[in-house]
Amino acid sequence: MSVLGQLEPQRVFYYFEEITRIPHGSGNVDAISNYLANFAKERGLFYIQDELKNVIIVKEASKGYEKEPAVILQGHMDMVAVKTPDCSIDLKREGLQIATDGDAVFAKGTSLGGDDGIAVAYALAILESDTMKHPRLEVVFTVDEEVGMEGATGIDLSMLTAKRMLNLDSEDEGILLTGCAGGVRQKCTLMLQQKEQRGTAYKITVAGLLGGHSGVEIHKERGNAINLLGRILCEIGRACTFHLMHAEGGEADNAIPREASAVILLSDSEESVLEATVSRLNREIAKELATRDGNVQIAFLKLGTTAAMCAEANDTHRASGFLWALPNGVQCMSADVEGLVETSLNLGVLRYEAGEFSVTISLRSSVESAKKALVEKVAAITRLAGGSYTLAGDYPGWKYRADSPLRDKMVRIYEAMYGEKPKVEAVHAGLECGIIADKIPDLDCVSFGPQMENIHTTEERLSISSTRRVWEYLLKILEEREE
Repeated sequence: MSVLGQLEPQRVFYYFEEITRIPHGSGNVDAISNYLANFAKERGLFYIQDELKNVIIVKEASKGYEKEPAVILQGHMDMVAVKTPDCSIDLKREGLQIATDGDAVFAKGTSLGGDDGIAVAYALAILESDTMKHPRLEVVFTVDEEVGMEGATGIDLSMLTAKRMLNLDSEDEGILLTGCAGGVRQKCTLMLQQKEQRGTAYKITVAGLLGGHSGVEIHKERGNAINLLGRILCEIGRACTFHLMHAEGGEADNAIPREASAVILLSDSEESVLEATVSRLNREIAKELATRDGNVQIAFLKLGTTAAMCAEANDTHRASGFLWALPNGVQCMSADVEGLVETSLNLGVLRYEAGEFSVTISLRSSVESAKKALVEKVAAITRLAGGSYTLAGDYPGWKYRADSPLRDKMVRIYEAMYGEKPKVEAVHAGLECGIIADKIPDLDCVSFGPQMENIHTTEERLSISSTRRVWEYLLKILEEREE
């Protein structure tokens, strides 16, 4: 039974609901890629599905638009797939449980994937239509954007003819993005000596944080659960001796982690010290974050007496200090664009198992040299802690284009439709536009999209009315002929 069947634009929400039924978290894109390829095949549209599972679909110009310049429509098919601790959905095998509430579409217990499922839905609704007016459309669906833009990096776009691109991967209606930060993923690893220890196990948990997108919302200075866990472990280490058994936090490097936990082993005689330390930190951190992230909860749970393989005390101290020493959040604001974050990093994923202690970090900057300097700073801290690191998913920024006929056209159409000019901005989040612009010389590109809130979290919401307005705007952009 359809949940979104009565919403307008009907075919857009039809395809969006179809997409939510297909598991399509980053790294798990075969099913959604095959769905898109079959869509093209069933309609007799030219398509390419490459080895990475990127899909390109071409639709020729509608009658009377054959001489108009071709346009690329572009978005990514993967989503940040996260869920609440009590959610039983297997995001690798099951679809989402979507619902509506007033003007919003959301998913129960999971992220929604409006980023960037709505781009896919818009494009499919246009591709299937026999009545819409448009130039030749070259639709590019990429994979694994959320984990380093791997699809955009590897895709071959040599067969495309268009020099103008509409990227549909933004989440603030009324804002046209014309530049973005570059980024890279850095995984730092410490190998810890393990030994069987006997004592009482306790689970330390940081929870209740808002989380969010590590590019779009990093300036809000919300709590980072992994960063806070490092602070807590260091404070516990100052008060008593303990051994680290297990640690985990976060689900994606580009999502600000809402929860993190560690299982530690110490003697029963030190339980009161542990309780006092955790209680104090709970009060202090709650007060510090009261305005920015007011529901933080720090707790410990006694698991019982056990014998287990744990990090030795010195290595536990080394790992705790390393985690707390790593920088996190905004590092520098732009001196050229007011309010724009220039350089930042996010401690996104923490794992400690079988002696391997690792932190995966998303680094971003609109200044390439600043990005490289931050990578080296993290590398220096890692080396001082006796660890090593790897880099992946390095992508360039997208430089603002002074002369942009596409941007000018979109500003003019927006003003005519809504009686006000849209904002033209750059964004700290990474977009695929920079990578694609490197592949297509002289590409004129603008990124836009409908209003979404709390993307990359289980509170993600997609505005229904905004989806309709942006749909109408998109069709008008395609329909208006070049002067």
